[in-house]
Amino acid sequence: MLKDLFLLGFIGLLLLLGLKRPFIWVLAYIYIDIVAPQKIGWGLIQSFQLSMITFVVAFAGYLLLDAKNGSRFTLRQGLILALLAWCGMTTLGAEFQDSAWAKWDWVWKALIFAAFLPLTLRTKLRIEAAVTFVVLAVGTIAINGGIKTVFGGGGYGELRLLVDQNSGMYEGSIISTVAIATIPLALWVARHTNIFPRHWTTWAFTAGLVFACLLIPVGTSARTGLICIAVLGVLLLRSVKHRFLYMGAASLALTMAVPFLPASYVERMETITGFRGDQSASTRLVVWQWTIDYARDHPLGGGFDAYRANSFTYNVQVVTGPENNRQVELREVTEEARAYHSSYFELLGEQGYVGLGIWLWLQLLGLWHMEKLRRRFRRRDGDNSSWQWGLATALQQGHLVYLAGAAFVGIGYQPFLFMLVGLQCALWSYVRRVEGPESRVPMARLKARAVAPSSAASAA
Repeated sequence: MLKDLFLLGFIGLLLLLGLKRPFIWVLAYIYIDIVAPQKIGWGLIQSFQLSMITFVVAFAGYLLLDAKNGSRFTLRQGLILALLAWCGMTTLGAEFQDSAWAKWDWVWKALIFAAFLPLTLRTKLRIEAAVTFVVLAVGTIAINGGIKTVFGGGGYGELRLLVDQNSGMYEGSIISTVAIATIPLALWVARHTNIFPRHWTTWAFTAGLVFACLLIPVGTSARTGLICIAVLGVLLLRSVKHRFLYMGAASLALTMAVPFLPASYVERMETITGFRGDQSASTRLVVWQWTIDYARDHPLGGGFDAYRANSFTYNVQVVTGPENNRQVELREVTEEARAYHSSYFELLGEQGYVGLGIWLWLQLLGLWHMEKLRRRFRRRDGDNSSWQWGLATALQQGHLVYLAGAAFVGIGYQPFLFMLVGLQCALWSYVRRVEGPESRVPMARLKARAVAPSSAASAA
């Protein structure tokens, strides 16, 4: 009961503060959509539709109370709405209507909010606030999981986070992907935000948060998390100043960490290369092939949860006998209604080639926009010190990590992904509004160079 009252008090405070600053209602929705406090409590809080309440007030606050100057609608926001319309159409004709509409109930909110979010992020401070809330919301889950992992509460399907539930953000592979994707954003907040003081205490908290995020794949024993860590490690090579020092420190940290990893975690990670002997990994290959065949017959998609139509039989390698006399045999396994285990095949099976094309266009365009911003501010400043370069880099790195994890988990519609997309749209729109299109920058420099000699001649 006390937990319910505390959570309701915190949310109520955010709603009250929003009466003076309506943008705070947007931040409240970000927190609720990621943490899902209504699932953490046990009684009173579950009787409130917190997600829908904050969703409505966030939109109402912007439409009725907030200023609109600086709000722009970008091409990627249009792609989000196009994906929403296409998902609605495939849901109407879905093979499994009940489950399809159940998934639609949360997917449409994720897409609408992603298209809406950039309209509210009109200033640097608002962009900072939104990124900070995303980091702290994910950190709420990651710190809890990290502490439990340190004290031996982990294991595949065993780590209990804030809720005793293995779905949504609290599913092991999903939270592992999200936690690692959040690390670049956390580092950017510590380095550039003016919301918190640039003090050693801020960096100490950030270091603890990053460590907790790295522990989540260990606590959940999620193989996807290990892949995400490897991808992030490679991506950081593009942004760190001292690459050889970074590689040496990373290698040393890995060497020191291995002896402390749980044996169960190491054994599960070894199945990444020996996938033929792991039923879960073997199933993915068969499901992916089934999805390709399904899309050939249903090029426009089968609607949400179309995977429920699959059924197949395959052989999996099983190792038996003592360690000094191991025997490998093939065991026939029959599966039905197996999930896609990949966002790319999830989109292909549910939304067909059109939906997958829109989704991929949305993701790739965002990565390219962030790359253009990185190059623009690197050329302008001559280094990597600007907050715009830092945020574009963090959003690109987090996005790439998420897309790498998405290859092995069905998270193509998760709200966290579309929050990243919304933040990218906001940064892109802000830079173009405040500093103008990139094509104007070289011309401004040429004019400055042309004026400089004439000024010097006049002075002489």
